[in-house]
Amino acid sequence: MNRNASIKRTTRETDITAFLDLDGTGKGAVDTGIGFFDHMLEGFARHGLFDLELNAKGDLKVDGHHTVEDAGLVLGNAIREAAGDKKGIRRYGSCILPMDDALVLCAVDLGGRPYFSLDCDFTAQSVGSFETALVREFFYAVSYTAGMNLHLKKLSGVNDHHIIEAMFKAFAKALDTAVSRDERIEDVLSTKGSL
Repeated sequence: MNRNASIKRTTRETDITAFLDLDGTGKGAVDTGIGFFDHMLEGFARHGLFDLELNAKGDLKVDGHHTVEDAGLVLGNAIREAAGDKKGIRRYGSCILPMDDALVLCAVDLGGRPYFSLDCDFTAQSVGSFETALVREFFYAVSYTAGMNLHLKKLSGVNDHHIIEAMFKAFAKALDTAVSRDERIEDVLSTKGSL
């Protein structure tokens, strides 16, 4: 069974296409026009062992908000579609990931009820041309379109570049665990019988 999805979203503000394969090998090909964001999404693909192609044309003359938020909407939809009926998957995943001074916790539940929590204060307004406030917008969009419960928490760290990169990598590792199959799970991991 192929666990992949192709999503396209076009508005007056953005034009985004994405392909996601949950059973990939970590290949990332990303072009959003925001260099640091591209680097984060390519890291997400690599460390989650997902194959991700994402191209976005957005109104960057305004700022990066619409591009980043809409990329989150597209990625969340791709995760939801690629996960399918969720039969046989672990459903939950978590990771505590270190990156130099940064230590970040990420926990994911693919139970179908969206919720997002970010516990982190950034000290810089931006990293490169990527505004740090957009971290919240991106992950919120992913969690709500994917139907996932997503918690991100900075445990320690002072360098915003390291903290954000640790968040994307921890999310990748937690999601990889959550979508991984366990042969002991015959249906879905829920007493309700569906997710």
